[in-house]
Amino acid sequence: MSFGAIDPVLLIASLMLAATPLIFAAIGELVVEKAGVLNLGVEGMMIVGAISGFIISVETGSPLLGLLFAAIGGALLAALFAILTQFALATQVPSGLALTLMGLGISSLMGQDYVGVKPPEMPRLNIPGLSDMPVLGPILFSHDPALYLGIALVAGVWWFLTRSRAGLELRAVGENAEAAFALGYKVVRIRVLAILFGGACAGLGGAYISLIRVPQWTEGMTAGIGWIALALVVFASWKPWRALIGAYLFGGVTVLQLNLQAAGFKIPVEYLSMSPYIITILVLVFLSADRSSAPGSLGRTFHASR
Repeated sequence: MSFGAIDPVLLIASLMLAATPLIFAAIGELVVEKAGVLNLGVEGMMIVGAISGFIISVETGSPLLGLLFAAIGGALLAALFAILTQFALATQVPSGLALTLMGLGISSLMGQDYVGVKPPEMPRLNIPGLSDMPVLGPILFSHDPALYLGIALVAGVWWFLTRSRAGLELRAVGENAEAAFALGYKVVRIRVLAILFGGACAGLGGAYISLIRVPQWTEGMTAGIGWIALALVVFASWKPWRALIGAYLFGGVTVLQLNLQAAGFKIPVEYLSMSPYIITILVLVFLSADRSSAPGSLGRTFHASR
């Protein structure tokens, strides 16, 4: 075992890469739940985004176009969930589970001809003067554009929820849909838009895995990231910045356990592999003592005729 084999600069840069898919998925689901909707189909939307973005990227040679179509693919699957829960008034929990199963099946079918295919490489940002800085350059200024988009998305969602009128309306719908409807708010429209946004974000997170983090297509490659995103939203008390911290925690532990394996750390690989999930959940539970921030109407079906 040699801890000298672990480069701390590379470790931190890698954890930012590993955390980005979770950031996209978690921040999208956070907006959905703030609107009072519980969508358990995050994993399905992520895997559809992963294969949609992969196919478009391979066929067009443009990873940026692949990210765009990944967002569209995730949003289309989310639209089905919106139709079921907001118009057909189906129960949200089984609808979300069905969405995950459907997404896994669709992605398996779509990806049959793309196993072993290498996608085009995503260009990295090279900021003159900053990217060449020692330590800070590789950590902060030498990543792909999608990573910075994820951080900007967290900041944008925070501003939207806390500083904008539309964000106030969305939060009001999530707290009490019936009261918001009585005040004249378009509850169904607000919830549908939130669901579509969440689906697009999940699709981006999935495509980040297949195009950047692990540039290849493998069936089921999201490997539970969607479920971690769901747990992260709850344990982060529906706060965007806390969700960001939780995502980096998960990414850091994930990368660390891979480095410990490479360094020959004498712990069974099974324990190291499950350590990111256990440590992330334990720390987030410790940080999230306040559960009163849960949206009051979360998971409840809204009937406009009431």
